Amino acid sequence: YLIWASLGGVLMAGILSFWLLRRALNPLTTMTASTRQISSGDYSARVAVRSGDEVGQLAVAFNRMAGNLERLEGLRRELMIDVAHELRTPLTNMRGYLEALVDGVLPPTKENFKLLQTDTLRIVLLTEDILKMAKADAARKHLEPLRLSLPLLITTELKQMRPRFQAKAIAVDHEFTRSHASVDADPHMLGQVVRNLLENALRYTPMGGRLSVELKGHPDAVTAIFSNRVVNFDPDTLPFLFERFFRGERSRSRDHGGAGIGLAIVKELVEAHGGVVAAEFEDAVFSISFRLPLAGGVAPKPL
Repeated sequence: YLIWASLGGVLMAGILSFWLLRRALNPLTTMTASTRQISSGDYSARVAVRSGDEVGQLAVAFNRMAGNLERLEGLRRELMIDVAHELRTPLTNMRGYLEALVDGVLPPTKENFKLLQTDTLRIVLLTEDILKMAKADAARKHLEPLRLSLPLLITTELKQMRPRFQAKAIAVDHEFTRSHASVDADPHMLGQVVRNLLENALRYTPMGGRLSVELKGHPDAVTAIFSNRVVNFDPDTLPFLFERFFRGERSRSRDHGGAGIGLAIVKELVEAHGGVVAAEFEDAVFSISFRLPLAGGVAPKPL
């Protein structure tokens, strides 16, 4: 009886060990197969989460990683498509003009060369915008934060751009209720944020309009709000304003709307500083705001 009981115990232990081992290794085997799928370029692979233990937490982290990789791959493809679209129009124009000049259809006049120069400048500006976007993407790794006065930074940028606002007869009002609001930020990158927002307001504010810049203090953060009246604005475009290469005007004209990268850069740089951005449209007044934690504070809540 002792021998048979021992053999039965060994057999049961073997079966139980095999079952437990299969149950523990099955998620890892699935992850291995999904890893091969991802390495081949298919980022849709996911693994089932069947428990809340360490293996289950590993599965959750794996799915999160796969989702981020799929999102980044989608952004990369969209970026390539958008860049190709932006480059196609000026390059097609340049090709047409050059062929016409070579064939003698167009005379080599100063006006025709100016048209070629205009399209060349568009390509140069687009290349510079893409470079700025790439730098904004890498901002988190290259931040050099200093203790800054946000009101002083905005005032400095306003002074530099005031002649351009005056050329369009745009009045600029600024109200800083908390002049002592300080933030820990990279002065060059935060200055780029303010410049992009001012450029956006200058582009879309009509002649004789008004721009309002306001700072609102919070217990642990400060919000900068840039407001101006706009015409022919579609409120349905609000959720897409901070996407790359998005332009609200239907004509997609670079003469008016730019490349659609400025606000995307604002979003990347503000989030790199632990802040959040938002856009609102109410009573024909369009507002873009960003919120940053005060010096030594924590990341603020979404606007």
